[in-house]
Amino acid sequence: MPLSTTLLPALLGLGTGLGLIVAIGSQNAFLLRLGITGRPRVVGAAVLVCAASDAVLIVAGVLGVGVVVERFPVALVLVRIVGAGFLVTYGVLAARRALRPSGDALEPGPGAGPATLGMRRALVTMLALTWLNPHVYLDTLVFLGSVGNQQGEAERWWWVAGAVLASCVWFAGLGFGARLLRPVFARPVAWRVLDGCIAVVMVALGVRIALGA
Repeated sequence: MPLSTTLLPALLGLGTGLGLIVAIGSQNAFLLRLGITGRPRVVGAAVLVCAASDAVLIVAGVLGVGVVVERFPVALVLVRIVGAGFLVTYGVLAARRALRPSGDALEPGPGAGPATLGMRRALVTMLALTWLNPHVYLDTLVFLGSVGNQQGEAERWWWVAGAVLASCVWFAGLGFGARLLRPVFARPVAWRVLDGCIAVVMVALGVRIALGA
């Protein structure tokens, strides 16, 4: 099989995927905080949820599910309402942690954040942040699906492979690489700054989603 129908579409998919997911968002913010303090197996499970969710959505988009989403906007309205409420609530909790920190730097207090989350709560939170964000359907199902289908019949699946690889590399790097920041977060003030930033991101995204922006 010629290089133009394998490597080039895969590289295009890799670049497009990275360009879309390497941004400050609710999913990345939560994974960053979880990666700093969470147990390796919990972080690994969260990374798997993120990468697998992206893979499912990318493949579905290329298969044409994005067209269905565009034809039934009521479903996105429901997701928008629930997702906005979830993001704002999480943002308020992060703001409270920033304003009223408790415990030492790596233990933000009972139920305060990812450091104290068990496997189930961490995964439920990550699933909610991923699937209750209406932008994930527009970005992944509609946008990436459209770009993928602009490739040839054979090339589009190499493009999908590249886009899925981008998600795997990014989320694994963010989740496990975050532990390198542990020395920085040995100081309580660093946690206050991080939680303050997370609060701003979450509330801003929640408000934006609520307004339909």
